[in-house]
Amino acid sequence: MSHALFVTQTEPRTRPVRTRFHWAWLVAIAAFVTLIGAAGFRAVPSVLIDPLHEEFGWSRATISAAVSVNLVLFGVISPFAAALMDRLGMRRVVAGALVLVAAGSGLTVFMTASWQLLLCWGVLVGVGTGSMSMAFVATVTGRWFVKHRGLVSGVLTAAGATGQLVFLPLVAALATNYGWRTPALVVAAAAVAVVPLVLVLLRDHPSDVGTTAYGASPEEVAKPTGPVTGSSALRAVRSLVTAARTKTFWLLAAGFAICGASTNGLVGTHFVTAAHDHGMPHTTAASLLALIGIFDVAGTIFSGWLTDRVDPRLLLGGYYTLRGLSLLILPSLFAPGTEPSMWVFIIIYGLDWIATVPPTVALCRNRFGDAGPVVFGWVFASHQIGAAIAAVAAGAIRDTQGSYDMAWYLAGGLCVVAALLSLAIRPIRDPARPETRS
Repeated sequence: MSHALFVTQTEPRTRPVRTRFHWAWLVAIAAFVTLIGAAGFRAVPSVLIDPLHEEFGWSRATISAAVSVNLVLFGVISPFAAALMDRLGMRRVVAGALVLVAAGSGLTVFMTASWQLLLCWGVLVGVGTGSMSMAFVATVTGRWFVKHRGLVSGVLTAAGATGQLVFLPLVAALATNYGWRTPALVVAAAAVAVVPLVLVLLRDHPSDVGTTAYGASPEEVAKPTGPVTGSSALRAVRSLVTAARTKTFWLLAAGFAICGASTNGLVGTHFVTAAHDHGMPHTTAASLLALIGIFDVAGTIFSGWLTDRVDPRLLLGGYYTLRGLSLLILPSLFAPGTEPSMWVFIIIYGLDWIATVPPTVALCRNRFGDAGPVVFGWVFASHQIGAAIAAVAAGAIRDTQGSYDMAWYLAGGLCVVAALLSLAIRPIRDPARPETRS
């Protein structure tokens, strides 16, 4: 058994307690399962666009608008959730978020108007999943890990792809065989089922269980930490104001907005419908999208490993360039069946899907210090705003032009721009010193 698994936890004023696993790994497990659920819950609407269109007659642009509200809130809530976790704790915030998701998804079975879709799947599920987004990853890794921080960031980020992998084929099959209401109820039940795991395993700080962050030096003995006082919303806004004074923040935010547009907004929302336009069955297209999730698990974990060793700016430049090239050729790959060329796209695009997250988290942490998780929350908000714009724009392009081709070409070109923006970020001379000016 690896020596790294055995640690000594030191509780204030008590004798050392030997435990088999460092509690950080239990926190990581709880976070991984939570993020799987959040990603799966958020991905469900992409499979339901056609069923909702057929039953209610709503346009794809209208349905995409609900997805866009979900995507925007998924990002905008993120920095406020990160600040709220400092005040109320991760466990309370995440448990409450899961209840919101369950309520939003479950109530959709009673809807009769499009505004109800906006409220339930847009607002409630958007706020819930946004409270368990990538800023949650930054908070967990920042508090609980010193060693392997980049790698753990990659693993937790990959949980998003795993959630997509678990839910999409199931949702597509349930919607095809039993109607769209069944997967909506499955999502509600799954969200409720995760709550006990969060309450049992998730802890806010190492000091809560009498230990230090994994990989911390023996001198860094954890002390009990009281809750942060003051307004969480005000702290989130102050972090934004400070970060916005730097050029680095705007370069990261612009690049990540394009990242969101070219992943969640376009491919995540419209790939299934676009493939169906070319004669591919919904279940086959959903399975291909899930395969992207399989390859993304490997790609994102490897990206986390690379982030501990390679300049994150260079990684982002390479990732965005590769993604842009793959999107430019995608329109020529669609067919009624799955051709070998489409398999190549799935592999390449899948490896690159959210490999951008670990280097972006690292840059926020290195440039902005303790405020890094909240600042990353704002950067991630730009990711979701970009995704929301792309979701609506692609739906409008499909409604007006009869195909998604222009959407793929625009996204590919923007990815090249994102690569240039990432490479324009200045190297930091002292990673331990937060950036205070451009």
